[in-house]
Amino acid sequence: MLLQTDTIVALSTPPGRSGIGVIRISGADSIKILRTLVASDSFDPQPNLLSLKSLFDPSTGVTLDQALVCFFKAPHSFTGEDVVEFHCHGSPVLLRAIIEIALKLDARLAQPGEFSLRAVGNGRLKLTEAEAIRDLIDAQTDAALQQATRQLKGEISNTLQPAKEDLLKVIVRLESSLEFVEEDLPSIEYDEIIASLKQQQKKLSNLANTFSSGKLLRDGLKVALVGRPNVGKSSLFNSLLGRSRAIVTEIPGTTRDTVSESIGINGMPVLLIDTAGIRPSLDDIESIGVERTRREAADADLLIIVIDGSEPMLEEDRLVFDEVTNNRHVIALNKSDLPTFSPSRLNNEIDFSKNSRPLVSVSAKSEEGLETLRTAILEPFANGHAQSQGLLITNARHHDLLQRSLDAIDSSERLLMQRASEELVLVGLHNALRYLDEITGETTPDDILGQIFSTFCIGK
Repeated sequence: MLLQTDTIVALSTPPGRSGIGVIRISGADSIKILRTLVASDSFDPQPNLLSLKSLFDPSTGVTLDQALVCFFKAPHSFTGEDVVEFHCHGSPVLLRAIIEIALKLDARLAQPGEFSLRAVGNGRLKLTEAEAIRDLIDAQTDAALQQATRQLKGEISNTLQPAKEDLLKVIVRLESSLEFVEEDLPSIEYDEIIASLKQQQKKLSNLANTFSSGKLLRDGLKVALVGRPNVGKSSLFNSLLGRSRAIVTEIPGTTRDTVSESIGINGMPVLLIDTAGIRPSLDDIESIGVERTRREAADADLLIIVIDGSEPMLEEDRLVFDEVTNNRHVIALNKSDLPTFSPSRLNNEIDFSKNSRPLVSVSAKSEEGLETLRTAILEPFANGHAQSQGLLITNARHHDLLQRSLDAIDSSERLLMQRASEELVLVGLHNALRYLDEITGETTPDDILGQIFSTFCIGK
C-alpha cells in the first residue's frame, strides 16, 4: 500500500462535462493548496462551511473559476485527515487544470478507493461500511440501494458484535482454565460453553445463508430470450422493457445481433437479452448472429424459450427446444391475443409436462400474461431471492469469512465434546474471532485491503 502521509487529489464526480465538478484533496498539505489556489496565505476557512472563492493559477495569476470551497478539519472529515473540496463548474479542461496545480504543489493522484481506505485506516469507517459505499454507487435497483444503505449504517458490524463478544467470553474462560491448571472445567460448564457455541453458530449460519439472496440482489440475473425467427422475441423484449428498444418487423430474422438492457423485477436486477432466431442458415451474417445466441444462452442464468402459440410447432421450434431445454428455462407461448392461439395443441407435439419450468401464455402486443411471466422468471430463484426487509450478505468476501468462522467454531465444538485440551480448542476460537474481525477490517491484511479498494472509484 502507498504511504498514507502523502496528500492526495482526485476528481470525485464522473469525468465529462457537467454543471458541477468536485475535486477532493486529503492530507496535511490540503490547506496549503487551498490557500495557494485562492491566492491568500491568511485565508483561515471555517470548517464544514462552504465559501464562494475565486481560484487563481499561481504561476500566472489568471483567474480560473469562481467555486465553492469547503475545508474539513482532521479528524472530523471523511478520511480523518484535513480534507478540502472544490465545487467548480464542470468543464473537463478547468478541472484538469486545477488538479495539475495541486500536483505541482506536492499532492499526488489518489489510487482507486484511497480516500475510503484512509477513512478505514483512521477509524472513520468500518471496512464493511466502506464496501457499502461502493455497493451504494453500483446499486441497480431500489432494493439493492436499501441493502447498501443498511450496511453503510453499520448493520453488519452491529450484527456481528454480539457473536464476537460471546466468543471472547468463551476464550477468556478457557484461557483462565489454562492459567489455573489445577481447576478443571466442570461438566456443567463444558455443556454451557458448547451450548453457547451452538447458539453462535446458528446466528452466524442464518446470516451466511442470506448470501444467495444478497448475491442476486447485488449482481442480478442474466435472462436471454431464445426461439426461432418471427415468434415475437423482440416484441416480448420491448414489452418487458416497457419501451421500444429492439427493432421489430414482419420479416423473419430481423434481429441479427444481441440487444441487452437492464430492468428491475420486484427489486431484482435483471439483464434482459434479445437474441437472433435460431435456425440453420446459409447467410454468413445470420449464422454469426445464431452463434452469438448460442453463446448467450450458455452464459444466461435463465432462458425464456419463446414459441408462437398461434400456429403449429415447426421443425425449427423443435431444434430450439432440443438445443436449450437442458438449461434452466421458462416457456413463453406468445401471441395469445390472436384467434388461432391454441396452447393445448402444442401438448400433442411436445410433452411440456416433463419440463420443470412453467409454461406461460403471453401476448407481447396486448401485454396479457406479462406479470405472470415476470413471476415465472424469478420463481426458479425463489429460495435465493429475499425482499429487502432484513439484512442480507451481498459480498462474497463476507460470506467466505463467515463460513470460515463457522468451520472454526465447529472444529472447536467437536474438540470440546471430546474433552480435548483447552489449547487445541482455543486455536479454532481464536481463528473464528480473527475471521469475524477481518469482515469489519480490524485484522484485515494490507494486501487484502489493496484488492478490495482497487475496485472503488478513483475519487472515492
